[in-house]
Amino acid sequence: MEKYEREAKEKNRESWFLAYIMDTNEEERAKGKTVEVGRAHFTTQTKRYTILDAPGHKSFVPNMIAGASQADIAVLIISARKNEFEAGFERGGQTREHAVLAKTLGVSQLIVAINKMDDPSVEWRKERYDEIETKLTPYLKQCGYNPKSDIFFLPLSGLQGSNLMEHVSDPSSKIFDKRAAWYPKEKPTLFGLLDSHVQPPPRCESSAVRVSILDGYKDQGVVAMGKVEAGVVESGGQYILMPNKQKVKVVAVGIDDGEGENEYKFAKVGENVQLRVTGAEEEQVQKGFILCGLNDLCPVVTYFKAQVVIVELLPNRPVITAGYSCVLHIHTACEEVEITKLLEMTDRATRKNVKHPPFIKSNCMMQCVMKLASPQCLETYEKRPQLGRFTLRDEGKTIAIGKVIAVKE
Repeated sequence: MEKYEREAKEKNRESWFLAYIMDTNEEERAKGKTVEVGRAHFTTQTKRYTILDAPGHKSFVPNMIAGASQADIAVLIISARKNEFEAGFERGGQTREHAVLAKTLGVSQLIVAINKMDDPSVEWRKERYDEIETKLTPYLKQCGYNPKSDIFFLPLSGLQGSNLMEHVSDPSSKIFDKRAAWYPKEKPTLFGLLDSHVQPPPRCESSAVRVSILDGYKDQGVVAMGKVEAGVVESGGQYILMPNKQKVKVVAVGIDDGEGENEYKFAKVGENVQLRVTGAEEEQVQKGFILCGLNDLCPVVTYFKAQVVIVELLPNRPVITAGYSCVLHIHTACEEVEITKLLEMTDRATRKNVKHPPFIKSNCMMQCVMKLASPQCLETYEKRPQLGRFTLRDEGKTIAIGKVIAVKE
């Protein structure tokens, strides 16, 4: 910590020193904004965790999507400081977009950590905490989260360490604060929530291997970094890298277990892995590729049928017609897409259904045919949800979320 404080002070950024833990490159430290997805690891008595620190700034949402697509659980950090929550939650704010994206990307459980409760404008007031929870809950419900089973609120102070590991209402703790007496010891800390209340999504180890690739790089050979979305990947196994049908051999399976990266014989579904491979060059291992088993390959498609919910269209492009183009984010892939045919529209307010509509507007749901600019790996949502849900963005803004309901190989 002293090292980070010293480095921050040298750049006249004393108040940013904690951010230097995850923001490691010079661009991030100069701007004071997270740009890339930072990775770190920690363990508790019962579980091992990988932290994916995703960017919050609207300019780097594509990077946030790539990080969130690898996550099982999301921790949405909300600032309790006066006016800061309002700035993030108002129309067009990043709090709204991040909540929608997390749900779309398959994060089924959400911890809402209301931070900076120790700020002079808050002083651990229960009224401020309740105000934020009351405003956020209806919106998160609208995003698809069940408030009773999927959302967990808790107050904390990251700077003081309050309610991270130690409870703020525990008189024997160094971070005890009597102003927070309204949050009793019976309620969990962040670590307590992660260990006892939040459950990982169901896993299927017996299905065909699918590893979504986030990056490829050279380090004493070629390394593919990604997440095991289905099946079990084994050291010494032969696999196919799609969409290029590149045959590779996994010679080592690396998992960072909190004590540095270690090699294992295999990695089960849900693990974030570094796979050392032979049979491919660095440029043949790219973000958006899928590592598959030899006998069950992931479909590679240009055309697919989708069910799409329009979130909010751009003011300068208020309707969707055949020929509308935007950017599709699906698992770790990002590609331009064109809507070639409108099949059906349902108005979400009136529930009125129209076949082959001439156009689609905001607050509607549609079925359509989409055409990708170049073939990509994807599957139907019904068969493999991780590779079948997507987000549509236009001019830097999320306009729709959807799922693949049929593919044409």
